[in-house]
Amino acid sequence: MNIKKLIIYLFFIGLISGLIIFAISFTNPKNWFYKSPSFDGVPFEKNLSLENSSFSEDGLKGLEDFLKTEAGTTSMLVIENGKAVFEYGDVAEISIIASIRKSILAMLYGKYVDNNLIDLQEKIGKIGIDEDDGLLPIEKQATVFDLLTSRSGVFHIPSNGGYDLKNIKERGSKEPGSYFVYNNWDFNAAGFVLETKTGKSVYEELENQLVIPLGFQDWNIKNQKRKVNEDKSRYSAYHMHLSTRDVAKIGQLMLQKGNWNGDQLIPTEWIHKITTPVTPMDTISKRDELEKDHPIQFSYGMLWWVFEKFNDNPDFKGAYTASGSGGQYITVIPKRNVVISHKSNMDIQSMAGISDRRRTPSWKYWMILEKLMDRK
Repeated sequence: MNIKKLIIYLFFIGLISGLIIFAISFTNPKNWFYKSPSFDGVPFEKNLSLENSSFSEDGLKGLEDFLKTEAGTTSMLVIENGKAVFEYGDVAEISIIASIRKSILAMLYGKYVDNNLIDLQEKIGKIGIDEDDGLLPIEKQATVFDLLTSRSGVFHIPSNGGYDLKNIKERGSKEPGSYFVYNNWDFNAAGFVLETKTGKSVYEELENQLVIPLGFQDWNIKNQKRKVNEDKSRYSAYHMHLSTRDVAKIGQLMLQKGNWNGDQLIPTEWIHKITTPVTPMDTISKRDELEKDHPIQFSYGMLWWVFEKFNDNPDFKGAYTASGSGGQYITVIPKRNVVISHKSNMDIQSMAGISDRRRTPSWKYWMILEKLMDRK
């Protein structure tokens, strides 16, 4: 073999090897997006028998078939009575959890509201919240509580998209606390309040309050990345990147009313408060343009969505969910002692420019829940 042929041969070998590595990384983006876990965690115990379960083997098999063919689900974990009863996909895969971050933020507030470090009635203007183009005097009268319930009346553009633009009103047109609209400005500013009051980042609080005591298995604080756009707003979006099995532990802590292995990590009263409706179902339905007889209806608490109706299924009384764009969910169903962690990896299509390859719209997730929770 002459030199020219050898060079060509080595070139093609290198090209093929590179394509293989890329394909492997593409199917499992945590290999190239994210750093390895920073410490060992504690896995959920698996329920090896459905004898005392409210689920059936046939039902879970049917659900698995649906996920494979219809749902766009990347991974899903179902916890019943504290044990894993159903697992789909790579539950260790890390990806962005979208707006679930907001519900987690609400949890992180609990200890500081309880010890009076954070006053929910404090005005944001007093805390020093402002924008380069200025907040109006009426906007500075919004309270921390208004931020956590998305009722601040501050209709300033946020640093990131994904908010309810069609229901945003003219600046200064609504009194703080009087009008609900899902606006990322409120949520991002609420993250700033937590950091200002505690002197720690949202990610440090997440690590100290939840990650370490719950025994996350796939956590590395270096994987957490903010969305910053100071041309739009001073307040960044504190995006979180977690695995499905770690997200499930957050739901389990909520189900256990803040208690984990005998330690009260979050005050029980706070768990109740953030999952109690503040904005009623009728208001949410109007924002979402739903008919009054729509079978699935929500109210809104403090960064958590509360089920008001779910296909007339009585098991959903008292249930609530964290919801993120593209198919990210933590759903807690106390009547069945069940937690569902569901994710559709959006990192892949973001890198590849694919819009719908791995996304689960809300209506399809409701189909998943219906199939899972049907007792027949």
